[in-house]
Amino acid sequence: MNHFQRKRGQLYCEDVPLAELAGEVGTPAYVYSQATLLRHARVFRSALRGLDFLACFAVKSAPNLALLRLLAGEGYGFDIVSGGELFRAIEAGGDPRRIVFSGVGKRADEIAAALDARILQFNCESEEELAQLSRVAVGKKAIAPVALRVNPDVDARTHPYIATALASSKFGVPAGRVRKAYRLAASLPGLHVEGVACHIGSQIASIRPFVEAAAKMRELVVRLRADGHDIQRLDMGGGLGVPYGDGPEPASPQQYGEALVRALKGLPVKVLLEPGRLLVANAGVLLTRVLLTKEGHRGRKFVVVDAGMNDLLRPALYDAHHEIEAVARPRRGGAIVDVVGPVCESSDVLAKRRRLPPLSAGDLVVLRTAGAYGMAMASQYNARPRPAEVLVEGRSWRIIRSRETYKDLIRGETT
Repeated sequence: MNHFQRKRGQLYCEDVPLAELAGEVGTPAYVYSQATLLRHARVFRSALRGLDFLACFAVKSAPNLALLRLLAGEGYGFDIVSGGELFRAIEAGGDPRRIVFSGVGKRADEIAAALDARILQFNCESEEELAQLSRVAVGKKAIAPVALRVNPDVDARTHPYIATALASSKFGVPAGRVRKAYRLAASLPGLHVEGVACHIGSQIASIRPFVEAAAKMRELVVRLRADGHDIQRLDMGGGLGVPYGDGPEPASPQQYGEALVRALKGLPVKVLLEPGRLLVANAGVLLTRVLLTKEGHRGRKFVVVDAGMNDLLRPALYDAHHEIEAVARPRRGGAIVDVVGPVCESSDVLAKRRRLPPLSAGDLVVLRTAGAYGMAMASQYNARPRPAEVLVEGRSWRIIRSRETYKDLIRGETT
């Protein structure tokens, strides 16, 4: 569910007309609905009743401080993958004792900062990383709480760029080496083995891969505890998909929660979960304005907008689909068009071969389901300032990230 709805033909975010918002803040801009974000956060937690769990929001999906603060206020912890995300999470009011540091490569200074903050857990992804973490912890006379991320070799049936649990993946320790890796972790100074982790991928529509992974991880927890390891936490990662409009309807949070409760019932551990996209994707849209329309070879029609692949990378990166629609009451008629941006790349196509109502220069359109991995992946490519971010609450709104200026583009540079 989301709170981007039409009223009297015009598209609104909650009680704010998007056309009015565009006139105030300009385009392109990311617009988020607070009501949608909070509803999703609460639905997810409610779906997991019956589990002793901690939900840690995946900061990489939407790292804006205002969004993180809302989720911290809902009792969420944070899953981070860099020192910068640690800084953001704490600045937003996150409790370090609810922060998990994931990622296949961590710098020594990032590890040191997380140790100083006394985070809940480091998810290590290799034997080499265990040795690295041990060295840093010993140097700081600290104890690092450790989980090993296991690659359970589960096919998440998703795009290969966001499948993370296949045997060919760079992520995690192969299942066949896990017990040996835990013996190594237990022997290294400065480490305290406390958990086990996995993450099978992202934008997963079916419950089956989660159930398969949970069964494998349950068996592993029992085996590791029998080996003498004090396993207190099982991190199952995230990955439940959202409806982008071009594929099967993903399972609901309720179905996901019920399946996990059944699969993990009675296991004496706290279950960590790392939702990201699921909470924020439908809470945000990318608002953009038509610059011009043009006709190409053999009558192919293009709508050129002022947002490009630097603002929303997903379509160029892995041919991702975002529903697109006019902000004003749609005109009658329509045509098959490509919606493209101004970036000097052939891959700068935001929506390919879509039937849209007639559009003209100055018209506003939105790309739906853009709250996750939208602004998070934006860049300044082609010397294009990154867009503003706006948070709407009922009839009010506020800018939660100012639009960059040309001076921002050269900050830190010298001639």
